[in-house]
Amino acid sequence: MFLVGLTGGIATGKSAVSAMIHGMGIPVVDADLIARQIVEPGKKAWKKIRAAFGDEVFLDSGEIDREKLSKVVFSDAEKRKTINKITHPEIYSEIRRQVFRFLLKGENFVVLDLPLLYESNKVTPYLYKTIVVACDDEVQLERLMARNQYTEKEAISRIEAQMPLEKKCSMADIIIENSGSLEATRKQVVDIVNLLRSSKQHIYNRLYAGGFVAATLIIVYVLLVYVLRIL
Repeated sequence: MFLVGLTGGIATGKSAVSAMIHGMGIPVVDADLIARQIVEPGKKAWKKIRAAFGDEVFLDSGEIDREKLSKVVFSDAEKRKTINKITHPEIYSEIRRQVFRFLLKGENFVVLDLPLLYESNKVTPYLYKTIVVACDDEVQLERLMARNQYTEKEAISRIEAQMPLEKKCSMADIIIENSGSLEATRKQVVDIVNLLRSSKQHIYNRLYAGGFVAATLIIVYVLLVYVLRIL
């Protein structure tokens, strides 16, 4: 099995592309979904956020007020570091569990949908390919303002809080241009998925893993024989 990283900028359409890929029967590990699950009331990350940020970022129901918390962390770099320190270990632990389950199921490849793929740089060494969903600056700004009802100033602030999209594109193996219609984007996604499906990388990875296991077993066997002879 091999891993493919999927990322993009805020409001570039990464979630739409992720849904298209999943709709084609490809396993997708969604970090955004995991991030919501790990902060459900009563969970470890939820308790740490309450201790670090106070009751003002929580609703009466006990759930996190995502809009309030988002405003707090996007206006303060230190608080962004705090929230990342709380949530990232939980998120990546669950990502590893899901990837391992797909490995046991015999999947050829899995897509990791990670908004902070390059920022965190935790999984990039293990990826076969990386995909960035991009769009024009003006389109990104308009989409974000319309989606979240932000003012232009608020939207620009959110965009500038992330790694520049141009830099992400320069680091990517594959770029999906999502400034146009959904049909145009879907065609790109289909072509990319077909390309990944045709890859033999999963075979090479299995052979490598099998060789590593065999070599380890041989070393253990030789050591056992040696120990038994000297006893």
